[in-house]
Amino acid sequence: MTDVATRTWDGMTIPVAGTYRLDQAHKRIGFLSRHMMVSPVRGEFAEATAQIQVAEDPLLSSVTATIQAASITTGSVDRDTHLMSPDFLDVERYPTLDYRSTGINWQSNEDPIFYWARLRNQRLGGRGRSLNVPPQSDSVPGRFVLTGELTAKGITRAVDLQVNFGGARRDPYGQNIFGFSATAEINREDYGLLWNVLLESGGVLVGKTVQIEIAGEAIHQP
Repeated sequence: MTDVATRTWDGMTIPVAGTYRLDQAHKRIGFLSRHMMVSPVRGEFAEATAQIQVAEDPLLSSVTATIQAASITTGSVDRDTHLMSPDFLDVERYPTLDYRSTGINWQSNEDPIFYWARLRNQRLGGRGRSLNVPPQSDSVPGRFVLTGELTAKGITRAVDLQVNFGGARRDPYGQNIFGFSATAEINREDYGLLWNVLLESGGVLVGKTVQIEIAGEAIHQP
């Protein structure tokens, strides 16, 4: 373990360089889809591993992750069994879903509404009342776009994750950790998950769009 748990980069406190692994006790690999075009159904994969290589230059960091397809759970045994069948994930033939990052881009912490206010104030050219726009704090957690590829059911497609970096520190057990959350949106039909039922009133039984919801902590590996 390093003597220093964190470092500063572009005004943010970030983890020291090294290899980090997803903490199994603090993770959620979730998703959301729609049933009958009206109601959201949430689920998650209970078993997943991830390794994050934090580089000296944070923008050169990388991520690999593996999800056990048969660990899917939505709160309904019948629905879970159907999702594991060949109609959907076909877990017997394709036991894992895999993600590999290909790049990372930093996003400004500035709230778009403040950027718009500053731009509008400049356009006024001093003709109107000056807008008192609050400054943005350097301590605001960072936002990144993690570009990568998701492989499901033997099909690989590009998927970009919108990542919120939650911060880095040393926990009470002496471990260097950092937290994060991430979201993305995919079309399940891009991965051959085509099963559906047309509704007499219009629309389909199962939504095609799936929102990915990830949250977790990563622990530095000595």
